[in-house]
Amino acid sequence: MDDVDAVQAQIARNMLDSGDWVSAHLDGIAYLEKAPLVYWSMACSYIVFGVHDWAARIPIALAAIALCLLTAWFGGWAFGRRAGFYAGLCLATCVGLYLFTRILIPDVMLTGTIALALWAFLRALEEDEPHPRLWAFVMAASMGVGLLLKSLIALVFPCGAALVYLLVTRQLLLKRTWQRLHPFSGAAVILLIAAPWHVLATLRNPPYFAFTLHSGPGEYHGFLWFYFINEQLLRFLNMRYPRDYNTVPRLYFWLLNLVWLFPWTVYLPAATRLSYKPADRAGRARLLALCWAGFILVFFTFSTTQEYYTMPCYPAFALLLGSAMALDGESAWLRYGTKFLAVLTGLCAVAATAILVLVRGVPTPGDISSALTSHPAAYTLALGHLEDLTLRSFAYLRTPLALAAAAFLLGAVGAWFLKTKRAYIAIALMMVLFIHAARMSMAVFDPYMSSHPLAVALEQAAAGKLIVDDQYYAFSAVFFYTNRSGLLLNGRVTNLEYGSNAPGDPDVFINDTDFKKLWLSNQRYYLVAYDSALPRFRNLVGTDNLHTVIQSGGQMLLTNEPLNGG
Repeated sequence: MDDVDAVQAQIARNMLDSGDWVSAHLDGIAYLEKAPLVYWSMACSYIVFGVHDWAARIPIALAAIALCLLTAWFGGWAFGRRAGFYAGLCLATCVGLYLFTRILIPDVMLTGTIALALWAFLRALEEDEPHPRLWAFVMAASMGVGLLLKSLIALVFPCGAALVYLLVTRQLLLKRTWQRLHPFSGAAVILLIAAPWHVLATLRNPPYFAFTLHSGPGEYHGFLWFYFINEQLLRFLNMRYPRDYNTVPRLYFWLLNLVWLFPWTVYLPAATRLSYKPADRAGRARLLALCWAGFILVFFTFSTTQEYYTMPCYPAFALLLGSAMALDGESAWLRYGTKFLAVLTGLCAVAATAILVLVRGVPTPGDISSALTSHPAAYTLALGHLEDLTLRSFAYLRTPLALAAAAFLLGAVGAWFLKTKRAYIAIALMMVLFIHAARMSMAVFDPYMSSHPLAVALEQAAAGKLIVDDQYYAFSAVFFYTNRSGLLLNGRVTNLEYGSNAPGDPDVFINDTDFKKLWLSNQRYYLVAYDSALPRFRNLVGTDNLHTVIQSGGQMLLTNEPLNGG
């Protein structure tokens, strides 16, 4: 657990320890850019299970399970039980949901609120629905909860998709539509859920109002400006400061959805053959799913993008896929998709086997970090570390690679020889094995991706103060696993830069001059840094004043006093 994972987990712990459940803090610095519900859910998990890294992951895991069940129920209501089962199966076993729930980000929770809001919207409009007011309330409550997960897009996405749907179906201006949706009482429900935290956060982090669109170094305009103007508007316009993120090229952003929905992407052509006329419940649900996915994709076409930003589309695509896969009879498009997948997974099995043969005699000293390259410029993307892979690094991944090859072989054989409906089960089993192989691979990457070994060594070492070279995110696992504060050397950048300008926040940022003075004092200090920074520190304080406690995964823990000096 490092980077954003340990950051989120530590914020939740800080809220629990301090009793301040309104304003997030890291290392004593105000962290104002995110909504609080994901932190609250982790803190509640800590109360039940204790403070552990696995306890921090429980809310995200439960949200992923709930999202798959919700999608299955939505699909069962709209298309029938079989289609609902296939829709849930597609979502549960697609690449994207696995990849982007390994990270402690609230997007899977947000996706659940959007899916529930849009299902409630459709049910509120159904002629034969006996409780439209209840479903209008569910829609509003879902959006209110979503606001506490990821702010305004929790409103923009379901409202935008719903408005497009109403426009296409010519219901936008009908009195009956708004009578069944109850927009005014719905707005009251949203405010009742979401407003209290926003008001409290504003009052506790003044100034209350700032009328500027400029964001830059050293500026502090309070919570309200930063949370709504900087984080929402300026991020959308790619003008946010600090610019600690990257953006995926538009074409890749669209095409990568074929990867995130793998292996079920092959059935999208069959979904295009379905009826989208709003003549019956199934047609209306398909049309809404199309408006839903289309609105979100178009929205991000004009904004900054990360790979996981399309997660709120996944249930919409899963509904369309489940509807197509449940068609009676053997559709030609389904057969073509299954055979294509058989060939594709067969080639993947061959490629994985070939890599195994190429690395069969390659030695694996130490950990995988010695076999990887470094591409720091790519790390602002969610999957940037994939660029670090080399052929030699696969020697450390022999077992998961062999399991992946077996999974692809199972999928290829099942998709080629079984009838389409039975082939779905073989494909799902393939993904279960492949996801397990991916999990095993992540365990191999742990020394490279996490500073946990340094935290363990620091806990066992003599008492001393902590200095971290770089920003907080770089070694956030050290802060989480040791639950201590520290000084950040040249780390007044990215996420903590804005909060560091808040009145009264502690001065935890030091430069090289400060570091040299502290390091050469009579007090013990520990330094966490990358191995590549060692020459710089030798020039700063001299080799004799640097004592290695541990080196792991390209990272090191140093101290300024001999290890046997107590």
